[in-house]
Amino acid sequence: MDVLVNNAGYGLYCALEGVPQDEARRQFGVNVFGVVRLTRVVLPHVRERRGGTVVDVTSMGGKFYTLLGGWYHSTKFALEALGDCLRLEGRPFGFDVVVIGPVGIRTEWSGIAAGDVAEFSLSGACCDQAVAVAILMRSETMARWMSAPIVVAEAVGKAVTACRPRTRCAAGFSARPLVGLRCFLSGRAFGVLMSRAMSLPR
Repeated sequence: MDVLVNNAGYGLYCALEGVPQDEARRQFGVNVFGVVRLTRVVLPHVRERRGGTVVDVTSMGGKFYTLLGGWYHSTKFALEALGDCLRLEGRPFGFDVVVIGPVGIRTEWSGIAAGDVAEFSLSGACCDQAVAVAILMRSETMARWMSAPIVVAEAVGKAVTACRPRTRCAAGFSARPLVGLRCFLSGRAFGVLMSRAMSLPR
């Protein structure tokens, strides 16, 4: 069976108005259009073989939002929609699409995102928020909530070997609790929770 795993991505964290337009385009170029470009290359082959699985490793950031994550989260929301629509397109040709949403994985992601906050937001109107977010991303508290990368590899393994894989799955210690809170709380209440989690005023 043919398998494509789309796993490239990074988090551009900054105030919406603070990021240069070229950086915003780069975020979408890597996280969205790069995934689409690679997928389009393999789709003719998968259709010809009448089977296969496309695995999009997105993020739980496609389900909820965090402070200064507007550009990043918008790419992940886009990937959720693209994966669902491609699954419908692929059904007549026998291939499937699985969306895997990690959160809190122990990689270089947090350090890169914190660096973007420092570069683009520390001198702007959202300076106080940027300081709090950068500190949190580099803190021991956040590190304790992170899971080993193996949980994502295991999720991918299950997705490509199951006879009837789930359309999407969460990966990481805090993934399900966060998604549950987002579904249970109102939009305003969830926003307050996110602010308090970063020790910010409501």
